[in-house]
Amino acid sequence: MAVYDRGNIRRLWTALLTGAAVCAYLASSPVAIGQDGLLASASQDDSKLLLTANELTYNRDSQRVIAKGVVRMKYSGYRMVAQQVEYNQQTGRVIAHGNIELIEPGGNKIYADEMDVTDDFGQGFVNALRVETTDNTRIAGESAERLEGDLMVLNNGVYTACLPCAERPEKAPLWQVKAERVVQDGKTHTVRLEKARLQLFGHSIAYLPFLTVPDNTVKRKSGFLFPQMSITDNLGFGIGVPYFHVLSDTSDVTVTPTYYTTQGLLLQAELRQRFETGMHTVTIAGISQQKSETFTAGTSDALNDNRGMIASKGDFSINPRWAFGWDAMVQTDNNFSRTYGLKGYKNDVQTNQIYLNGASERNSFEARGYYFNVQDTDNTEAKERKQAIVHPVVDYRYFVPDPVYGGELSLTTNLTSITRLRQDAYALGGYPRFSGLEGDYTRLSTEAEWKRTFTMDSGLQITPILAARGDALWTDMSPAAFTSGGTSYAYEGMMHDGAAFRGMVTGGLEVRYPWLFTALNSSHVIEPIAQIFVRPNEQYAGRLPNEDAQAFVFDATNLFERDKFSGFDRIEGGTRANIGFRYNGTFDNGYGVRAIAGQSFHLAGDNSFASYDLVNAGANSGLESDRSDYVAMAAFDAPIGLSLSSSLRLDKDDFDINRSETGISYSDRRLTGKLSYTQVKAQPKYGYNEDRDIIQASGSLRMDDNWSLFGSINYDLNGKFAAERRIGIAYQDECTILTVSYSDEGNINSSRQAANDWSINARLAFRTLGDISVGSANEDWNDMDIGWKPNNY
Repeated sequence: MAVYDRGNIRRLWTALLTGAAVCAYLASSPVAIGQDGLLASASQDDSKLLLTANELTYNRDSQRVIAKGVVRMKYSGYRMVAQQVEYNQQTGRVIAHGNIELIEPGGNKIYADEMDVTDDFGQGFVNALRVETTDNTRIAGESAERLEGDLMVLNNGVYTACLPCAERPEKAPLWQVKAERVVQDGKTHTVRLEKARLQLFGHSIAYLPFLTVPDNTVKRKSGFLFPQMSITDNLGFGIGVPYFHVLSDTSDVTVTPTYYTTQGLLLQAELRQRFETGMHTVTIAGISQQKSETFTAGTSDALNDNRGMIASKGDFSINPRWAFGWDAMVQTDNNFSRTYGLKGYKNDVQTNQIYLNGASERNSFEARGYYFNVQDTDNTEAKERKQAIVHPVVDYRYFVPDPVYGGELSLTTNLTSITRLRQDAYALGGYPRFSGLEGDYTRLSTEAEWKRTFTMDSGLQITPILAARGDALWTDMSPAAFTSGGTSYAYEGMMHDGAAFRGMVTGGLEVRYPWLFTALNSSHVIEPIAQIFVRPNEQYAGRLPNEDAQAFVFDATNLFERDKFSGFDRIEGGTRANIGFRYNGTFDNGYGVRAIAGQSFHLAGDNSFASYDLVNAGANSGLESDRSDYVAMAAFDAPIGLSLSSSLRLDKDDFDINRSETGISYSDRRLTGKLSYTQVKAQPKYGYNEDRDIIQASGSLRMDDNWSLFGSINYDLNGKFAAERRIGIAYQDECTILTVSYSDEGNINSSRQAANDWSINARLAFRTLGDISVGSANEDWNDMDIGWKPNNY
């Protein structure tokens, strides 16, 4: 509490006494103020004293003012309520008794039975003190003393961030810290607990000579954070004690030494700097492994004793529309960050990138450069060298603001330039697949599209579509050939090397006829759709690299797309018609149904999905014949939190299921879960020579207001192994979070690239104090519905 000018305070109290004397004279009674009386100086702003009480008495001889019965005082932002308040003008002290509540200017509430303080609230003594801060932190003590320098000392104090039990307020909170002395320093904004005992459920579990925590006004404070622990099969037991240091108002650093019983000391530091326009973070880590031989022989983890990494990440806003940034990591070997689970850098593939993007109402721009770190156990980094180095990929989209011949005109541009150090190719089931060729590849594509919708009086909608695209390409790549298992494979097509130009002009027509009909408690829209696109054959089909259009799934979501390829490297050619319908039904009771179904027909020219390319993008897709497979999708939503969805691709001849994806999700206060089943027939030309049947499930069960169970699994029915499993238990309330889980990857018959196949994860967090973690518990907390996060979440 700040100390104010004592002369000004005495003048205010003098005004109070003078007013009391006048009232006493007028009333001819020792009672100066009657029911709800009010005394104040001329102005009632925060710098003036405001007092109300049921009874006010002034003793001239002892120069004391005594206010009794529902006493309310307000001065310089402080507000106090008590049963009795006595002010001694000679000593300058205010003594309050009975159910005292003092609210500080910052919002903190102080409760006490008796208070003896100076008239500026700067110093004094308090009995049976309890403090409630604005963030629901609570501090209590048998007695307290207010000292100069904005210090408050509580004797035999208790500190907690837990709310008291509504039914049994006398019950001990879930956790609390008891201390012989609690020192709250208003200048350093800290709370120091001396001779502290941490208690859980009223029982002491740890003793500390002292513990210092920031008060509720502080967002960052230098000091040690709670330990982090881990248990893994090849690293052993690990314990780290982070130290957080505030360098300035805009920068800080966390240094974490972690000792592993098997591998030794890992040092890690993270430096953060905030600017007016963004944030920059630098991460450094390193270790000299003591027992590298515990890892599988011949792996990068076993072959490298001295290991380390450095990473930099920045995100900045140039203005409200433009932003740029980067995320880059360099490490001594290709698996260090993944093996030691470094936060933010432990993924199987670490994407290094630099970007610039901008957006407005009618246009968007994005430029990105990529380098992919493949983190696996192969010390030769073979997979990483097969990844494309993107320098860069640029996307630009523009919508002309004014109508052009009554329609919408849009422009799309894409520039892609890559280099690959080693050919990425493999053979499966006797079919070669070239995911990428060694060498350089650059392509610039620009496309203009115009469309206009005419709505007839009958409701029929007719949309003519015109599109024109041009590509300029340059390639300098090695021949597509390799040897695997003693067999030589070569690309059957003829690759084009050097400069090339290609174009595509499309004329299309789309017809829709939505029917709306209503029933007693529902409304329904059925919309038949027919499309036709007329265009020439795809130029250089199968003779150019395919980098961005490799992933292709034909289903109801892209049935009505003009170009069904997923990227720019392939262009759909030939004349094609798409026929189907959409349905949307809504019911007054909150239920909803949606559906799409249809079929596609190749009418003339060369079928791009039947043409051979480096990755057989259209093979076994359902579009490689003149009449496609049937595709359908349906979804059902219920107001009780239940959702069902299913997507099917049925064989055009016998209606066999070639691909299906079915999912169900449910969510209410107690139960949340998702279950999906994916079935895909073998696609040998596309790289899958066996049927795939995969079940994915995840969910959580809330057993009561605080405890819940959670788990997830990804299971291959044909391979009979779980690619990933996780199960755990969680507790959460307003002041504590606890999670304990077990996770692994694959089983004994599966192929693994991780150095640690299983892990135990746990985390215990006390709000305002910190948290203790074991393993990668952050993954367990991502979906938890809590109102606060740990300090280093």
